[in-house]
Amino acid sequence: MSNRLIVALYALFTIAIAIWAKVLVTDNINREIFQDEYIEEPIPFAVHKYLSNLDSEIENTEKFDKTIRQFMRRYNIIGASLAIMRNDSLIYAKGYGYADTASKTETDVFHIFRVASISKLLTSTAIMMLQEEGKLFLSDSVFGKNGWLNDSVFGNYKDKRFERITIENLLRHQAGFTGLYGDPMFAPLQVAEAMNVAPPAGRDTVIQFALTKRLRFTPGHSTKYSNIGYAVLSKIIERASGMSYEEYIQKSILHPAKCYDMHLGRSIERFPNEVTYYEPGMDSVEMFDGSGRMVLRSNGGNYIEALSGAGAWVASPIELMRFLSVIDDSPVVPDILPSEVIQLMSSRGENSELPMGWMDSNNNGTWSRSGTFAGTNAMMRREANGYSWVIVTNTSRWEGPRFTRSLISLMSRAMRQVKEWPVRDMFTIEEEFNLRRLSLPTSDTTDNPLLEYHIPSI
Repeated sequence: MSNRLIVALYALFTIAIAIWAKVLVTDNINREIFQDEYIEEPIPFAVHKYLSNLDSEIENTEKFDKTIRQFMRRYNIIGASLAIMRNDSLIYAKGYGYADTASKTETDVFHIFRVASISKLLTSTAIMMLQEEGKLFLSDSVFGKNGWLNDSVFGNYKDKRFERITIENLLRHQAGFTGLYGDPMFAPLQVAEAMNVAPPAGRDTVIQFALTKRLRFTPGHSTKYSNIGYAVLSKIIERASGMSYEEYIQKSILHPAKCYDMHLGRSIERFPNEVTYYEPGMDSVEMFDGSGRMVLRSNGGNYIEALSGAGAWVASPIELMRFLSVIDDSPVVPDILPSEVIQLMSSRGENSELPMGWMDSNNNGTWSRSGTFAGTNAMMRREANGYSWVIVTNTSRWEGPRFTRSLISLMSRAMRQVKEWPVRDMFTIEEEFNLRRLSLPTSDTTDNPLLEYHIPSI
């Protein structure tokens, strides 16, 4: 090999070493500059997926669990799940019975349920958020040329008084929608036939159907509970936000509250961790799609998608508590709405009308929100003593909405059985998860076994 070739190779080697060294130094500088950005970016996850029933197997709650199970046997409840907060800290969560009897899958805290009209609290919160953003006002008209739904799709109303309905009337069930023809939200085939469209009748078609009927009373002059009113609010949320109803709720309310596994439910398909629903002793009805198939209401009889903000959400009790923690006017966890707005939502107004989103409230600070339809019973309650709780079942009762009163009585009896609740906050598993993630040598933490753990019981 000639001396000239050796010199050339040495020069190339030297250049390669220099380039490599520069790249290494630059990469290290970039890592230092952007390290905080990478580290501080959280990995969204639903906290209930990292907890289990075992985390609430506590000796001094045995009588509590026994009371719940006795109630379930008495009323033939297949599966149930509950969560309890104290001053915005999650202190207890457990599933009971079966999420699915065919597979013998026991209910655990990560299972999600249809929560029926608890959905209305999400819808009400969204309206208040939009008002805070200056995008609408509670006094805004809904129908007519100055209303939110002022296009030709919703312009064919039979009663001129529709133009007097305000957003607050809808929130407080004072719009005046009639119930003489039953609840159109649960009559997808009949509404489709009446409106001369192919089944099933979606949300907008149901709203159009309601507009063909006369109002039961002048808006604001009386109160009549109405699902259709909250379907209308869902449409207003979409127009005011420029997003789909679900997207706005998730981005503006749920994700800031660290709820990542709440969704609009579906009539037939289930989410992977969603329970099966049961209606003991109930008759089959024709399927919502007009196919003629006979099914239970909880398995295709009701058109869940059309319910939207009136009752379509699915959630776990744990994430419902997390949502509640940001709208409960407690100083522990920052709320997403000002205190005066939260108090307005829970107030009954000057004429003792219904609260906005909540179903019931009293002067001592106890607020309740129930939810009931085929295959589901749910009750969420914020109490004045700092405790909040939610319980959801996957089983219907013939009593319908009245059964939720039994759930209040059940939780009151069961909670009296516990002399001392654990001092802990199971929500903090998120912080522990991120600390463990940051301590790992690799950036790929998706399937790392170090991140699969449960918070210990105390």
